[in-house]
Amino acid sequence: MIDLALDIYRTVGLQADRLGLDAYAVGGVVRDHFLQRPCTDIDVVCVGRSEGGEVHIGIELAKAVADAVGGSKVSVFKNFGTASFRYTTEGREYELEFVGARRESYSRDSRKPVVENGTLEDDQRRRDFTVNALAICLNADRYGELVDPFGGIRDLNEGILRTPLDPDITFSDDPLRMMRAVRFASQLGFRIADDTFEAISRNAKRIEIVSAERVIVELNKIMLSPTPSVGLKLMQKCGLMELILPEIAALRGVETVDGRGHKDIFFHTMQVLDNVCLPASGGNPENPGNGFEKISQDFAKREIDRKLWLRWAALLHDVGKPGVKKYDPKQGWTFHGHEARGVHMVKRIFKRLRLPLGEEMRYVEKMVMLHMRPIILAEDVVTDSAVRRLLFEAGDDIDDLMLLCNADITTRNEEKQRRHRSNFELVKRKLVELEERDRIRNFQPPVSGEDIMTTFGIGPCREIGTIKDAIKDAILDGQIPNERDAAWKMMLRMGKELGLTVKS
Repeated sequence: MIDLALDIYRTVGLQADRLGLDAYAVGGVVRDHFLQRPCTDIDVVCVGRSEGGEVHIGIELAKAVADAVGGSKVSVFKNFGTASFRYTTEGREYELEFVGARRESYSRDSRKPVVENGTLEDDQRRRDFTVNALAICLNADRYGELVDPFGGIRDLNEGILRTPLDPDITFSDDPLRMMRAVRFASQLGFRIADDTFEAISRNAKRIEIVSAERVIVELNKIMLSPTPSVGLKLMQKCGLMELILPEIAALRGVETVDGRGHKDIFFHTMQVLDNVCLPASGGNPENPGNGFEKISQDFAKREIDRKLWLRWAALLHDVGKPGVKKYDPKQGWTFHGHEARGVHMVKRIFKRLRLPLGEEMRYVEKMVMLHMRPIILAEDVVTDSAVRRLLFEAGDDIDDLMLLCNADITTRNEEKQRRHRSNFELVKRKLVELEERDRIRNFQPPVSGEDIMTTFGIGPCREIGTIKDAIKDAILDGQIPNERDAAWKMMLRMGKELGLTVKS
């Protein structure tokens, strides 16, 4: 059973008894207990009548429980008949939500249901999957009793996702449940029952009535699951991918000319995405273990937030390939310029999916734009100049870029893979050496535009940019050290060449 030793469950039961209600813990908290997964969201369904009327019994019970545990602030949503509050015990915060048992009916063109009072079984019947329809009684006389009318425990034990009702009805009524099925399969490693998956395929187009904001919540949870490709491959197979991320669906398939085919970009992308999730590749934010020393302490603090966007970068790194794909009789298939094409596509995708258009999107754009650079370096002569420029352009994101590029090595040719990884290690060592020696990451030229204007007694003009760019290039190319004295001497020399006179 759930952790019935937790005082809050006893308190809910006692207050429900006092009000003459039946109260049950339901849904995810029950499921996750049996799966031995932590859960801090506690949903309570109550059944019965009270002075406030059935529609308000959840609110009434929430207020009574909150008062009993010390007056926690209750958030009330009268239109939905729900109430919630936060409760902290033993250093852990829980979110409790209370609602009266209900049944729902839907119109064809909306996922917003008409809600009526109902029984506990009505409430369990309206839930998405049998494993989420489990309930445990909290009243004193039946404390800890499991109510499982749809075989949820059996499905938990077998690792199967199926719906309590006809799956066509379940998914047509609330199409977001199709994304939730994929998400739970990806998060929990469960298999979607055949009839349930077939119903998703039949009803896939119904996802179009769901807002992008609701869809992206589920998609991001898939992206953050242990093996995101599980969910994304299911989306591809049932038709949801084509409707939600057609750019990724378009990666699927192999074209052959003169007996020469390219690799399937979709499955390559799935492998790269999974690779960046591996602990050895930094998938565990508490133990990155990516083999490339983190120089920026600030980055480490943001590791968990960036985990999602690194995975988005992995998903979109080759998204531009279909648009630039060409066949050359000598070279075979080429994808020249797919990085730049991909960058242009990122903003359109983020905007359509209601993903953030600020720092997060710019990070993904940078990763897509630069993801080939370390590989190209590894295949060529690894010059200090080229590595400095890579450090300069990647800045604090160099660690993630290297992680992504390492994940992008998916060839099955053992000799080719060994060569790629050996050269890749050389690039990583050079990065660390040059960063320690030249302090290039996110550097600003030691001479500023204001220095130039003051020295030569000039206002804003083209010559200032010319001098600054020349100094920056000289430092990146190793012609002068990244120091103020060397940069100052170069500024004076450049000024003289441009006809500028030092102000006396």
